[in-house]
Amino acid sequence: MSIGEASRRTGLPVRTIRFYCDAGILATQRTSGGHRVFTPDALERLHTVRRLRALGLGLAAISDVLAGVRAVPEVVAAERAAVEADIDALSWRRALLVAVEQAEDPLVLAELAAVADRGTARTDLIDFWRRILAGMPAPLFDGFVEMDIPRLPAVPSSRHVLVFAELGRLVRSPALARVLSRQVWGPAQPEIRDRRGLIDEMASAHAAVAHRLAAGDPPAAGSELDRYVAAHAIARGRRDTAGFRRALARGVPAADHTAARYWALTAEALGTPHTTGAVQQWLDTALLRSVGPDVRVPRRPAASEASR
Repeated sequence: MSIGEASRRTGLPVRTIRFYCDAGILATQRTSGGHRVFTPDALERLHTVRRLRALGLGLAAISDVLAGVRAVPEVVAAERAAVEADIDALSWRRALLVAVEQAEDPLVLAELAAVADRGTARTDLIDFWRRILAGMPAPLFDGFVEMDIPRLPAVPSSRHVLVFAELGRLVRSPALARVLSRQVWGPAQPEIRDRRGLIDEMASAHAAVAHRLAAGDPPAAGSELDRYVAAHAIARGRRDTAGFRRALARGVPAADHTAARYWALTAEALGTPHTTGAVQQWLDTALLRSVGPDVRVPRRPAASEASR
């Protein structure tokens, strides 16, 4: 059939059919006069192209289907994933714009602009902790990320955006990095001979404390604290003595508003107060109480600190 007849039967404009031919999507034959002619098979291919284009598929994917390289469900699944990514990006951008619209503090604009790219809102937090937890085995770090770094919600609100924006600002603070690094590694970090071993043992102590914390048990000496102190002692080639405990207690950071704010926002975003920060504070408080009644006890971040 002629190109005009193919156009009539498929509903595709002649110029579109020519484009498909020139792009190599559709094979044609030519008459002795040089006119394109199409077989019934070519007509069926044109119908397939039209249907897949109606679904929004690109010509590269359609070419793969026609060549038998990929099946229709495969290219449709890839297109759906791309659409979902676009929806996620648009949802984040909408919440971001609402947050800017509602912001009363002009300084918030800078924080929000820093998380305009949805992809960086969480990766900035992961990169921050990757630097602090250098030496942590990959499986443990992945577990920490899943437990303590909030995921971006599927349908974010302006509050979600504000929380991630402020978290992003906080992790750009060298002061926060110093405080959290001291919380993790304790004092005299150069003395640590086995960082991986310390992290492994601390993870076990943290897991035990998490159950105490969930049960509402107040910080106190016990097997959990013993395991935690032993981890620090062994990693430094020391023994768990009263003197070592006092030295470890002296390294507990003083109450820090920035760190408290970070963990309060993290707890809000995670929807639980049982963060690694809360577990570490339980251990710090138990340690301080165990070495003497006159030792400073750091305050626990108040729930009210999660809001401006």
